[in-house]
Amino acid sequence: MNYDRSIATEGADPVMHDRIADGELSDFGTSEEESARKKRRIVIIVAAVAALAAIVAFLIWQSSAAPEQSEAQVPIVTVAVPGNTNVAGEITTTGTLGARRPMPVGSVGEGGSVSDVRVDAGDWVRAGQVLAVIDRSVQSQQAEAQSAQVQVARADAQLAQANLDRALKLVDRGFISTADVDRLTATRDAAEARVRVAQATLGELRARNARLSIVAPAGGLVLERNVERGQVVGAGGSPLFVLARGGEMELNARVSESDLARLAVGVPAEVRPVGSEQVFTGQVWQLAPTIDESSRQGIARIALPYDQALRPGGFATATIRSGSVTAPVLPESAIQSDDEGSYVYVVDSDNKVARKRVKLGMVTAQGITIASGLTGKERIVLRAGGFLSPGDTVKAVTAGSDG
Repeated sequence: MNYDRSIATEGADPVMHDRIADGELSDFGTSEEESARKKRRIVIIVAAVAALAAIVAFLIWQSSAAPEQSEAQVPIVTVAVPGNTNVAGEITTTGTLGARRPMPVGSVGEGGSVSDVRVDAGDWVRAGQVLAVIDRSVQSQQAEAQSAQVQVARADAQLAQANLDRALKLVDRGFISTADVDRLTATRDAAEARVRVAQATLGELRARNARLSIVAPAGGLVLERNVERGQVVGAGGSPLFVLARGGEMELNARVSESDLARLAVGVPAEVRPVGSEQVFTGQVWQLAPTIDESSRQGIARIALPYDQALRPGGFATATIRSGSVTAPVLPESAIQSDDEGSYVYVVDSDNKVARKRVKLGMVTAQGITIASGLTGKERIVLRAGGFLSPGDTVKAVTAGSDG
């Protein structure tokens, strides 16, 4: 640097040379420093412009990426428009099996010791068949004695008739008076009356003896046998046998008051006894005219044909047809509930979630029918309703679509 300055000052004015030596031309001599400062300023300006451009570019990119990020945070829910479905109504209930027409059979005669029992539980019997016999040895002797009395009365009647016939032949000859004829006629009539009395008494004894045989009042199945040989029985006692007329069975199904109002005589029903995989088809043949005040239930009597699996006293489940309804049907996952009742979430045209109260109807294999609250045209959230709140924005995907 000093070398350059010495060259620059060669041949110069001495005075100028002295000034330079004294440093008076320092500004003129630092032009390179000024240039460096200008370069630095330019670099700073360029850097500032570049930084500003980067900031602007970042802001533009952020503003364009924000909707995508916001859209990514919107929850995706599955919705469905249920429409209206014609659903066959069903009522599921339970009850106890029993004979449709139980017939208790007991002793109606004078009673006595049972000498023979001819049937057992589970046997089929016909009308008039003897079920058990009560000893009648004494009654038989009484009947024989009365039969002899009938013969005596008939003999007396025959003698009285013969006497009257002879008297009538002698009336014309004057040997017998009219008074004698009248007396003989009365004797004959009295003798004939005694015959009828004796015959009636004999008939009574025979009828009593016949009642000592316990017979089936109608054909059917023997459900209970409550008597053994040697047992002493009497009239008016507990039933010795219980029959099911024709073997017909029934289920006494307990139905709620509201469901009972939906039933009618003749509707079909399916019955499954507990512990059995068999399903028996029957129909409601009688509905209880009264409701139990404590349980608020009534009885629907379901007639069933005989089968060994239908044991009286057993427990069974029944599914009764109760007509059909047309209503929206939703899966159980779509229905929420709280202290105020049941509700569903509906997605409107702006993809906003709204809460809608509903009244539930029948529970079927297809789902739960909505008795009121929906028209069937709404978009209903099928799942994840418990994670939503009214007013939330969602992305709705129709069930069965790929999104």
